Amino acid sequence: MKPILIRNGHLIDPASGIDGPRDLLLAEGKVAAVDFPGKIKRGEAEVLDAKGLVVAPGLVDIHVHLREPGQGYKETIASGTAAAAAGGFTSVCAMPNTVPVNDSPETTRWMLAPERNAAIRVFPIGAATRGSMGEALTEYGSLRAAGAVAVTDDGKPILGDRIMREALLAAARAGLPVIQHAEDTRLTGGCSMNAGPVAFRLGLRGMTVEAESGLVERDIRLLGEIGDARAHLHVAHLSTKAALDAVRKARRNGLRVTCEVAPHHFVLNDEAVGEYDTHAKMNPPLRAEADREAMIAGILDGSVDAIATDHAPHAVHEKQQEFERAPNGITGLESALGLTIAVLHGKHKMPLNRVIALLSTQPAAVLGLKGRGSLAVGAFADVVVFDPAKEWVFRAAESRSKSRNTPFDGWTLLGKVVRTISEGRVVFGG
Repeated sequence: MKPILIRNGHLIDPASGIDGPRDLLLAEGKVAAVDFPGKIKRGEAEVLDAKGLVVAPGLVDIHVHLREPGQGYKETIASGTAAAAAGGFTSVCAMPNTVPVNDSPETTRWMLAPERNAAIRVFPIGAATRGSMGEALTEYGSLRAAGAVAVTDDGKPILGDRIMREALLAAARAGLPVIQHAEDTRLTGGCSMNAGPVAFRLGLRGMTVEAESGLVERDIRLLGEIGDARAHLHVAHLSTKAALDAVRKARRNGLRVTCEVAPHHFVLNDEAVGEYDTHAKMNPPLRAEADREAMIAGILDGSVDAIATDHAPHAVHEKQQEFERAPNGITGLESALGLTIAVLHGKHKMPLNRVIALLSTQPAAVLGLKGRGSLAVGAFADVVVFDPAKEWVFRAAESRSKSRNTPFDGWTLLGKVVRTISEGRVVFGG
């Protein structure tokens, strides 16, 4: 690969504490030099002029569904990672609810094979239990050796106390986090949206806040009981104030608990369901306005560790059903940065360096992705270059994803990706 010299940009690297004019040299897939403007000699490098643009570590999404193996009609690893690159992401962590479930080293290695044609780096997450059935643990050490960076039964919760305790202990020994889909499905059968006035008006059964917060509280209790400082519980797509309060309390008590929030949970509330709009159906569901505001408050005060998209593509015909029958989930990789900048930076005045920390540096740290989320010398040459002041309209029809299930089609977003570089290769922006 030819070296790349990015000049005249405003470099934001929370990991290194840099937030100002810097030039950046990329060579042999790594960051070779960072210095003040004009200090780095060009040599044989290709020069990219980033005047007026932000240069930041490539974004890291620790919660995506790439649908392969088994559901390539919705998304493939190639199409999903192309969408990720267009959104500024250089690393994505793929959930295991595939067909078959990724509960083996063989499936993990299949996902990582060059034949998948991934545009950026994929980090598989292995199933916590065989077939994600919640009964018997998978082989965590073997999954990690094959490339898995965490374990989860995402899409399904680990309900049994015994199996969750065993999962936390086994994952601690293997050096992996346990990611929990916090939904007590014993309380959510037949439910298709948030419990509240909107569900009542539409005649739909609603998921209560307690279905999420109760399981988070149970998991935290188990984490405290096992007494292993290595054990790491990560709460996926947190959506309620009560669950966030439980995470805050656990941390005050010295427990290793982290959490993520998806853009749709801090941008939209359950009113977005409107008249049974299946593009606003996801799990956890869009919540009441008070919970949406609590997610923003948690992000602003540092209680939330990462913003993750929960990118969940579905075919058009699957979403064109009655609301209760349609599958949960929306796409999110190409709209995440623009939504986050528009809402957190534009409306709530969060500094851009904290936006980058939530979308890159901190998620990389949560799952221990060494050399990612940083532009320090020696780190992987994962870079996003974007215009933070550029307004643009997100068009689902122009998405690089195979699916179009998004509530943000036609929205005006803030912050446009100009170029994405993954390990020294330009993967978006030409």
